[in-house]
Amino acid sequence: MNYVSCLRYYKTNPQNGCELTTFSVKNNPPRVLVAMSGGVDSSIAAMLLNQKGFECAGAMMKLFENNDVGVCSDKSCCSLDDAEDARSVALKLGIPFYIFNFATEFKKQVIEPFVYCYLNGQTPNPCIECNRHLKFENFLTRASLMDYDYIATGHYARITQDPASKRYLLKKGFDPNKDQSYVLYSMQQEQLAHTLFPLGELRKAQVRELAHNNNFINYRKQDSQDICFVRNGNYADFIETYTGRLLKKGYFTDASGRNLGEHKGVGHYTIGQRKGLGLAMPFPAYVCSINAQTNTITVGQEHDLYSKTLTAANINLIPLTHIETSLRVKAKLRYKHQEQAATVWQLDDDLIRVDFDQPQRAITKGQAVVLYDEDLVIGGGTIL
Repeated sequence: MNYVSCLRYYKTNPQNGCELTTFSVKNNPPRVLVAMSGGVDSSIAAMLLNQKGFECAGAMMKLFENNDVGVCSDKSCCSLDDAEDARSVALKLGIPFYIFNFATEFKKQVIEPFVYCYLNGQTPNPCIECNRHLKFENFLTRASLMDYDYIATGHYARITQDPASKRYLLKKGFDPNKDQSYVLYSMQQEQLAHTLFPLGELRKAQVRELAHNNNFINYRKQDSQDICFVRNGNYADFIETYTGRLLKKGYFTDASGRNLGEHKGVGHYTIGQRKGLGLAMPFPAYVCSINAQTNTITVGQEHDLYSKTLTAANINLIPLTHIETSLRVKAKLRYKHQEQAATVWQLDDDLIRVDFDQPQRAITKGQAVVLYDEDLVIGGGTIL
């Protein structure tokens, strides 16, 4: 299965997805199921909606079993603490609180594609896939079955509706340091119509102040910084533990194919990486490309990392259904990447090409390219 097939398989296979049930707002006051992680953002999201008169409940998603992520049961207190923090806030707000076990779905829709892509020389973004499948498919469908009109999360983003086209729009959050629209680009119209982002017009400092003023137990709690199921931050260790086998060693080469030395396995590396190569070179060496089929990694100098063009599949467009002609945009290659001026063309139903005005460093297969017009998210896709 090649990478495009992998993307489309996990997008369309009914055994790996959750078909969204269409539903409309039918309750007065509207009922909202808030995804509560135990962190300060989702806690304040629940509080704000509760204060506005929505009929709220909180729910935490249990996303993995300890044996799936290599965590012993006596080390699982963090997840238990998160659940207790969320339950404490729900109790303080006087709203019901549930825990949904989505571990099977998370394994199929996030962990397995993550492992597959790393083994095939890609660098995936599992947070995007978690949003795509778990929060805005499985969680939203569960809310519908429980007769809730909306779900809500603590994301820093905004949803509006275009009065002319009636399409729902996704926009950046007001806090430029916390804007999370990049990881939400895959949201569909039905999902946007039934999702609330109460923090979209707030800054993080305001959220913490609200939590402190309301004596929430988690007002000082730090934001999570890494992938939730990779406990020690070492992706290669996780992949070896999960698959039960060591990554296969191979060779570093230069652009001409000359053997430069042995690497530890493609899962240890990503495009643009410099540290940990273990090569004695007359210049600083960087990973420039990864070929999982031949198990070789091409290294070069920093200038070799720059390119102006990419293609992306698994695309989603929000304010429009198809890019008819070329479109001028600002494009973002990674969550912390500074947006860059570019032109985008749609090549077919599920493929776009993005040409940047200036060469970009380390365009990486498996990451997402997200397109903007000022604060409006046009859409995005997975870089091929």
